[in-house]
Amino acid sequence: MEMQVPKNFVAEPFEYHQEVEFIVERLTNLGKGVGRVDGWVVMVPFVAPGELVKVRVFRNFKNYSDADLIEVVKISPDRVDPKCPLYTNCGGCQYQHLSYKTQLIVKTRHVKELMQKLGEIDFPVNLAHGSPREYNYRSKITPHYNRPEHDGSQPVGFLKYGRRNQIIDVKNCSIATDAINAALPVARDNLKRSSGKKRRQRGGTLLMRDVIEGVVNDPQQIVSERVGEITFQFKAGEFFQNNPFILPQLVEYVAAEASSGGARYLIDAYCGVGLFSLSTASSFKEVAGVEISEQAVRWAQANCTISDIKNVRFVIGKAEGIFEGLKFPAEETALVIDPPRKGCDECFRQQLLQFRPMRVIYVSCDPATQARDLKDFIEGGYKITQIQPFDLFPHTRHIESVVSLSLA
Repeated sequence: MEMQVPKNFVAEPFEYHQEVEFIVERLTNLGKGVGRVDGWVVMVPFVAPGELVKVRVFRNFKNYSDADLIEVVKISPDRVDPKCPLYTNCGGCQYQHLSYKTQLIVKTRHVKELMQKLGEIDFPVNLAHGSPREYNYRSKITPHYNRPEHDGSQPVGFLKYGRRNQIIDVKNCSIATDAINAALPVARDNLKRSSGKKRRQRGGTLLMRDVIEGVVNDPQQIVSERVGEITFQFKAGEFFQNNPFILPQLVEYVAAEASSGGARYLIDAYCGVGLFSLSTASSFKEVAGVEISEQAVRWAQANCTISDIKNVRFVIGKAEGIFEGLKFPAEETALVIDPPRKGCDECFRQQLLQFRPMRVIYVSCDPATQARDLKDFIEGGYKITQIQPFDLFPHTRHIESVVSLSLA
């Protein structure tokens, strides 16, 4: 049967499905290997630096080509057998084929490269702090499902690698906690039974959250999570860091960095339900958590009461007036920021530079937007004192980056 070439395929510099060989030079922060064929960049997933690979090109862009892996001709000593049988088919993990030691080195390099490229920051990056658990660490997963097919089949799982809407069936997730995997078969059966009754049902997401109360599926259920000595309550569907095994170490590090310059006061911007505010309270005279979500502030206040912490208060902060009403002296104040993936908006960055706290600890789940923001802070008079990544998500390309700054 003749091969069908996609209509929009540009046959330069390679023909569709042309096979080429090259040595992998490095991995991008999206988890793809980069190599060159006669000077032309080719990218391919599931490889390791130094490997000689044979690949099949399926798309040419203006300055590089994408390819699928056919064979690893020369294998790297850093390559290991993936634990999950769905690896390379499921789009959830990018690095199960690499030893964990190599993953930490690769992710550390990604942070350094993003700092240089997007922030013009040339500062040493500490080796990423590894997760105490490399597998079965994730306390929340959200498998997807589409409406049932005509034959009644209904995959429940995650997106297929490289596809935007094709879901592969996942009966066990090797990075989810044991409790989630134990509860998954029943949750899948219940979903399929309810789908059978409602033939017109649309697709959706199944919540699996492993908390003190057990594995919870209802996003509205109030649940509890313990970090160190402190219990946090929140609704199961809301955001809360979901690697509980490394979280105490991350919180401890942030508390130590925030107080290391002698700061007596702490402002926790983007405080959510109070993770950093309450966990660091013992290191400061007074702490103020600021959050624009009224619901999150209510949970933070409740968590403060549960743990009987007296020196923390939470305020609903307007985006244009984050520091209004806070009487802390800037020269004795540290600021912890843990914004969403998009980073700090322009308005917040300007307010921070006007307030000028003595110390800033920036926690980020996206070192790219973090690097952009840091460039502003450095131009505004701050200097970096430490860059420490934390690997909250082993076997994936994601990395948490904690950057400490002081006034220059």
